[in-house]
Amino acid sequence: MANFSKSNVPQFSVDVYQNEFLPEGGREVNGIVTVTSTGGGTTGGSPLPGAAAAPGYGPGQAPSAAVVLMVDCSGSMDYPPTKMRNARDATAAAIDTLREGTRFSVVAGTHVAKDVYPGNGQLAVADARTKAQAKEALRKLSAGGGTAIGTWLRLADRLLGAADVDIRHGILLTDGRNEHEAPEDLRAALDSCAGRFTCDARGVGTDWEVKEVTSIASALLGTADIVADPAGLAADFTQMMENAMGKEVADVALRLWTPVGVEIRFVKQVAPTVEDLTGRRTEASPRAGDYPTGSWGDESRDYHVCVLVPEAGIGQEMLAARVSLILPDPSSAGAPQVLSQGLVRAVWTDDMVASTSINPQVAHYTGQAELAQVIQQGLDARKSGDFDGATAKLGRAVQLASASGNQDTAKLLSKVVDVVDAATGTVRLKAKVAEADEMTLETRSTKTVRVKK
Repeated sequence: MANFSKSNVPQFSVDVYQNEFLPEGGREVNGIVTVTSTGGGTTGGSPLPGAAAAPGYGPGQAPSAAVVLMVDCSGSMDYPPTKMRNARDATAAAIDTLREGTRFSVVAGTHVAKDVYPGNGQLAVADARTKAQAKEALRKLSAGGGTAIGTWLRLADRLLGAADVDIRHGILLTDGRNEHEAPEDLRAALDSCAGRFTCDARGVGTDWEVKEVTSIASALLGTADIVADPAGLAADFTQMMENAMGKEVADVALRLWTPVGVEIRFVKQVAPTVEDLTGRRTEASPRAGDYPTGSWGDESRDYHVCVLVPEAGIGQEMLAARVSLILPDPSSAGAPQVLSQGLVRAVWTDDMVASTSINPQVAHYTGQAELAQVIQQGLDARKSGDFDGATAKLGRAVQLASASGNQDTAKLLSKVVDVVDAATGTVRLKAKVAEADEMTLETRSTKTVRVKK
């Protein structure tokens, strides 16, 4: 892994894309906020103009990190027997990818959670010896018992919470439904873990529940995906761990300040995936609230901010919102650090061309959010037997995917419907659809593409 120094810690920048012009009586203001973190340990590079650096690390240091790997060991992992072997091999590959000095633990998940390495209720420190010991412990894992994912997450939280580190992360693998605890128990576990660590979730095979796995990743600001063929687990786990090791700063929040009279309609992450953050606001001051974004490495994400402003006359203008990237003071005593800022404006005009023009970024991501929504609605309709409704929704999805250049989603849709005309969204439902294809489309429905240059 690359070394970190004070000259190559991440630099953050905020750019706002919008059409600020409103017609007389217009109230809705939209902006796409692009947040970019660059110049850190994974790719290097120079700070962006106007970007602020996150707190520095000493020469040769990396941000301290802790990772808990949660491996499903329920009875269903024995069918077929290769599934458990693939899970052990994948976890071993992830352990090999750990940066030296990273704290880590392996948890075996059934209807109870067991810390199988190091096994003392604490975290091991990654080096050649502990990695070898952990892989030896993995070889002893066998399948048996039920599935209660909330218990796995609570154990991970206890282990990670005891570590004095910068980055706390979980990786969770399951192959089945969460049948041995009530849905509200899993929800309570997610609520208690939210904001304490991030977590990537993977479903292996086709016997798990997509909405359960995606809800875990959503609540804990991680990624979700399907690994339909267990043979693909090792490559996926290695990539996940490399991404986790590339994170350089945690607990970054998007702070939205609005003037008196401005109403917030929504705040959504729209790239690389759609994630509605509106309900996750925590109040920062009477006019400002924070929306969690989790951990960052060298990457760029887009957010859609929509607010309603008071009506105003032609020629008037106002600041509709100020967007800041915030890093809380770890001592909780001082003021948070402002990493970067951007402004969302409103200007009233009688120029009809200016006021009716939709910003390309806003139009694109409005379409991508609708794409994610209609895929979910179409698949739900298909499962319930409403084939006309499914055809209409999935046809609209094909149309949106084609128009926006979202080729990955278009390919997934083509495995569920026969496309007659992509431009008009004319499709026919396929008579037979492989379960893995349907689950892949549902799991990846929120993945977006950025605006074509």
